[in-house]
Amino acid sequence: MQPVNPFEYGGVVGPDAFCNRHQEQADLTRAAENGDRLFVYAERRMGKTSLVKRVLAALDSDRYVPVYVDLWPTDGADAFVEATAKALATAAATRADKLLEASKSLFSRLNPTLSLDQGGNPSLQFGGPTAEKVRSLDEVLAAPPRVAEKRGRQLVLVFDEFQQILFYQDDHVERALHSAVQQYDGVATFFLGSRKHLIERMFSDSRRPLYRSAGHYPLGPIATEHWVPFVAERFDAADKPIAPRHVEALCALTEGHPFYTQHLAHALWERTPHGEPVADGGLEGALDVLLRREGYAFTTRWETLTRNQQRFVRGLALDGPDVQPFSSEFVQAHGLRTPSNAQRAAESLLKLDVIDREDGAFVVTDRFFKLWVRRLAVRS
Repeated sequence: MQPVNPFEYGGVVGPDAFCNRHQEQADLTRAAENGDRLFVYAERRMGKTSLVKRVLAALDSDRYVPVYVDLWPTDGADAFVEATAKALATAAATRADKLLEASKSLFSRLNPTLSLDQGGNPSLQFGGPTAEKVRSLDEVLAAPPRVAEKRGRQLVLVFDEFQQILFYQDDHVERALHSAVQQYDGVATFFLGSRKHLIERMFSDSRRPLYRSAGHYPLGPIATEHWVPFVAERFDAADKPIAPRHVEALCALTEGHPFYTQHLAHALWERTPHGEPVADGGLEGALDVLLRREGYAFTTRWETLTRNQQRFVRGLALDGPDVQPFSSEFVQAHGLRTPSNAQRAAESLLKLDVIDREDGAFVVTDRFFKLWVRRLAVRS
C-alpha cells in the first residue's frame, strides 16, 4: 500500500502535520493562563485556528475550560447570540444530559430546547423571535464569568473570524462586548481575525468601541529554516529524498505561508515516485498541476477586476515584497498613471479580499493566484 500523504491543508491541521509554532504556542498558553485579552490576527489560511485549537487542547482540563465560538457563519447580533450561547452552555454542562439544564440556567430568556441531530447527538436550539435574541445579548455576554465560577476553572473564550461583526447591521455587538470584557474575571478572551485591515481598524481606531481593549498578537509565515527539516523528514519517511535546495525553492514560491507550503508539498509528494529522489524539475511540475487546476477560478477572478486593479495586482506579483505601490516608479511601470489611481485600486482590492496589508506593505492574499498572475504577465 502507498503511504498516506503527510501534508495537510484546507482545514484544521492535526498534530502530526503541524510545523513549528513552538514560541507562538508558548505565548498563547501563557496568555490563557494569565487571563489576558488578546487579538490574534493573521492572513487568511495562516493557521491561526489550528494553532489556537492546539493550545486549547493542551490546557489542563482540571484548571481550564475552553470555549470556542466560530463567528464565520453569523450575519447579525441574533446569530452572534445563538453561537455564543451554544458554546457557553456546552462548556457549562459537565455531561451531555445536563446540557438543557445548563442552558436554561444561563439563558432562560432564549427558550432553549434540545433535540437529536441526524447522528443521534444532542443539538441545542434557541427559540423566540430575532428581537428577543438581540435583547438577550447582554445576558449572554455576562455568562462567561458565571460558567467559570460554576465549573471552578478559568475560562478561555475564543471568538474566531471576529471580523464578521463588522458586517452586522450596526455596532451593537461591538459596544456590548466592550462593556462586558472589561468586567470579566477568571476569563481569558482571544479574538481571532483573518482580514487584517478590518481587524486592525476595530482595535486601533479610537472611534471604534473595542479600541485598545486587547493586546495584539500578529501571526506571520513560518521561516524556511523550520520548513526544511519538516518537509525533508516527511519525504524521507516515504523513501522520497528531497534536497534542502528544493524545499528552499518551494518556500520561496509560497513565502512560508502554511496553507500554500503544505499544499505545494502535498502535490510534489504525490508526483514523486516511491524510492526516487525529488527531481530537479519536480517542483515546477507540481506547481504547473496546481495552477492548471485553479486556472478557471483564477481566470474568472482576474476578469472581474477593473483594468487598474489588474495593473496593481500584476505590479505586486512582479515587483516583490518591498515594492512601494504608490511611488511614481511603480505607477509608471505598471500603467496606473497617477498615485491616486493606485490608491483607489488598492482600497477596492482590500474590500474584495484580493490583497491585504502586511507590515506596512501589500500582499496578494492567494499565493497561487499571485504566481498565476506572474506567469500571465510574463506570457503577455
